[in-house]
Amino acid sequence: MLSRFRERLIEEVDGMNMYNPQINSGTPTGQVGARPSKSEAEAAARTLLLWAGDQPSGIGAADLTAVLTRTTEVAYPTFNRGYARAFAPNDAYAETLPDLQNGPDSLIKGAKTGIQHVGISNFRLPVRFRTRRGGEGKIETSVTGSVSLEANKKGINMSRIMRSFYKHAETSFSFEVIGAVLDSYLDDLDSFDARIMMRLSYPMLKRALRSGLEGYQYYNVALEMTKTGDAARRIVHLDYVYSSTCPCSLELSEHARRTRNQIATPHSQRSVARVSVELVGDDVLWFEDLVDLCNAAIPTETQVMVKREDEQAFAELNGSNPIFVEDAVRLLCASLESDRRIGDFRVVASHQESLHSHDAVSVLTMGETFRQASLDPRLFDSLYHAR
Repeated sequence: MLSRFRERLIEEVDGMNMYNPQINSGTPTGQVGARPSKSEAEAAARTLLLWAGDQPSGIGAADLTAVLTRTTEVAYPTFNRGYARAFAPNDAYAETLPDLQNGPDSLIKGAKTGIQHVGISNFRLPVRFRTRRGGEGKIETSVTGSVSLEANKKGINMSRIMRSFYKHAETSFSFEVIGAVLDSYLDDLDSFDARIMMRLSYPMLKRALRSGLEGYQYYNVALEMTKTGDAARRIVHLDYVYSSTCPCSLELSEHARRTRNQIATPHSQRSVARVSVELVGDDVLWFEDLVDLCNAAIPTETQVMVKREDEQAFAELNGSNPIFVEDAVRLLCASLESDRRIGDFRVVASHQESLHSHDAVSVLTMGETFRQASLDPRLFDSLYHAR
């Protein structure tokens, strides 16, 4: 494609009747066709690029000048095709490298308007997290980092987000550390606000209901922090997976047993509540604390290690705690409201029905932080959990 552009360009230049009296007056006979000087050719090259609109890939003013000032053939440079392993750029060389993302606003494509979020998603690295008991574990974490972009800026340097994060990668992470990373974002990217979300699968050792066996339950957790000036907001998201027994189905099953001596079983299903809480005050809300609050509201959490006595206990536990999806979000609401470390919150519940071909869902918010009229179209799809 590049060679076709050059051929077409040469044809266009050859076909132009470009008469310049100052150029032509210096020829012996005054005939049209004297060659322009290099500066005049460069000016013509810039004009051609403006006519073309977007500069074709690999074609620059120097190339066009070579076409306009050629004698016979265009001399195209022969490039080194081997990787320069020994080349080490210095600061002076780095300063000469083009940086289109941080270019002038004349390079902006589309509407010259601000962008609320621009950054990176699913940047993965191992991060150190502390536990409630004082231990520490290194867990693979997916990081999303973004800043807002003002209307007059072309873009941001994405790699600076990762570099800012790596400055703190070996520190045991807390919201204080995340705040330091956000300050780096604000300084390095010259933005007025910044945000980070860190997603991980957090292991907790859980004991079986009656046998005493233990196994690890893994919780999908996300930490989110935003900073605008001196104002910071800290949010924790947790997916709590439990079994929900339908109260109506339970009563109908008991009715069949009692009135017709007919064995019947109520339907129950794996269910998920996504709990999002804004932290207030200085006291730490551990992941383990949030799990305990969920378990106090809905004790029918799915089990890890199960023997027969545990399975029977789980059936009894479900029978003692039948809930509709509306009950689930209200029970969790009451539990979260009781903790002074929690401000605004949201509970999204999905009961993935074994009776129906569809799911039963509910959303409850408290405060303005999570209140919204519109929902992500795939929100409830994301609540399916495969253990």
